Amino acid sequence: MGRISPTHVKRAAKQLLERYPDRFSASYKQNRKALDELAAIESRPLRNKIAGYLTTLLKQKAREV
Repeated sequence: MGRISPTHVKRAAKQLLERYPDRFSASYKQNRKALDELAAIESRPLRNKIAGYLTTLLKQKAREV
């Protein structure tokens, strides 16, 4: 799998991160569970892609600090 995510995945992840910054962490499994609670995403693969991109974003933020 490549590192480039589709634009709709990036947009959804960034919006969710802005709206709920304290609900997500650098853990992929926790992000999947949080997405189940917060967003009504019907497609499991789409939910997993958004959770993975959220994990990537938060790991990048942790490296910057």
